[in-house]
Amino acid sequence: MTTSHEKSSRPPVLVVLGHVDHGKSSLLDYVRKSNIVAGEAGGITQHTAAYEVVHKDSSKKDQKITFIDTPGHEAFGAQRKRGAALADIAVLVVSAEDGVKAQTKDALSAIIASNIPYIVAINKIDLPAANVERTLGTLLENEIYVEGRGGTVPFVPISAKTGEGVPELLDMVLLLAEVNQYTGEAKKLAEGIIVESHRDPKRGISATFIIREGTLDVGMAVASSGAYAPVRSILDHTGVQLKTATMCAPVTVVGWSALPSVGEIVVSFEKKKDAESYADEHRISPVAQTAASEDADMAILPIIIKADVMGSLDALRHEINKIKDDRLTIKIISADVGAIGENDIKRAGGDARTVILGFNTSIEDSTREQAERAGIEIHTETIIYKLGEWLTELMQTRRPKQMEEVVHGKAKLLRIFSKLRTKQVIGARVDDGAIGLGDTVTILRRGEPIGHGKIIELQKNRNNVKEVEQGSEFGAKIDSSVEVAVGDELSAFTHIEQ
Repeated sequence: MTTSHEKSSRPPVLVVLGHVDHGKSSLLDYVRKSNIVAGEAGGITQHTAAYEVVHKDSSKKDQKITFIDTPGHEAFGAQRKRGAALADIAVLVVSAEDGVKAQTKDALSAIIASNIPYIVAINKIDLPAANVERTLGTLLENEIYVEGRGGTVPFVPISAKTGEGVPELLDMVLLLAEVNQYTGEAKKLAEGIIVESHRDPKRGISATFIIREGTLDVGMAVASSGAYAPVRSILDHTGVQLKTATMCAPVTVVGWSALPSVGEIVVSFEKKKDAESYADEHRISPVAQTAASEDADMAILPIIIKADVMGSLDALRHEINKIKDDRLTIKIISADVGAIGENDIKRAGGDARTVILGFNTSIEDSTREQAERAGIEIHTETIIYKLGEWLTELMQTRRPKQMEEVVHGKAKLLRIFSKLRTKQVIGARVDDGAIGLGDTVTILRRGEPIGHGKIIELQKNRNNVKEVEQGSEFGAKIDSSVEVAVGDELSAFTHIEQ
């Protein structure tokens, strides 16, 4: 392929951002006229994907728009920021029922950091509780200044369910694209950015990337940091095979040598050996991942993570990093994509403390039985925060128990009657709580502990008793290696497991 510096117009790349469950997937579903939402767990998007749609502009000419669908749940913060950095234009989806929420602000921060223009889509206007004016008020309160409200940010009221306002939203996208005049070089070797990678037991490793510049043809080769693949076939976002693909097309290539990292640059070559060399030269050294700093005094909970796609691993690490405990630290010993299998049991190294967490992935036959024999727990979920909730509960049961001293009585030592080896007969007064027969006591001198003892005999008014309460004087025999003195304080305590 010849190299050229001639620029030509290209389709805009659009990222859809917003709070969880505000309707981003529903919007994409309507635009693509395909039931994407039905395949998502709980209707919540679980990983990034890219799609290409066609919309007629004002002159009725077909124009392509590449959409990046990026998750709205807070666990996918890193993915959202990656998506915004990759895109030319953002659509910030805000519910007409709920207004601005936590992840709305987070998404806005990602947009601002990426310095790209954006449009506010006020969704769910078909619902009875929808209130566009109130939503515009919450936008203003959060310093989102839309047109007609002191700013220049376009907004479009829409219903992703009925489609009302969606054509106007796409018109606005094309208008922004026309104003910003997005261009690129088509007649060069393709370059792009990985938006997802996945390991399939039957097909092998596949990666989806958006071509930012250039053209990709079957017969070429592609490479990223530490991974390469011969381009035997090019699949578009619907799974249809292409012979060639060019700027802003989201494409999938199967047959990678390793899992390329999401967000990495992908480059193409005429020859496979050149792609292999690039992958080796740009290999990233693996870095050990732990969710908390390891402390020699803390117990460790080893975790093995398996997920459906690479992007989900970021989300899982984010979710795990939120879990804090002062006695137990999580150590991620392995994080990979694909089904949970025999190799994951081996990675545990016979350590029964190890937990295997699976997100949106299956468990290979006989693996459960092997895990049970090894005493290793496996848990899978299809909703990211459910996995976090389960792990939090598990840590409560796994955290080491501590014995805490609970003081239930204090006494002042008034006189010493006799001493024989470690056994000392004393007279004292209970100043707080109660002192009982058999109590273990801390001996304090001028407020500082100097040792421990045990009350082996207890008398009040020369009568043997089991307990003496506050305000009463008593006689006692205490067994202690510390020689007590008048004025010392006896602090009786009980060990309670916490």
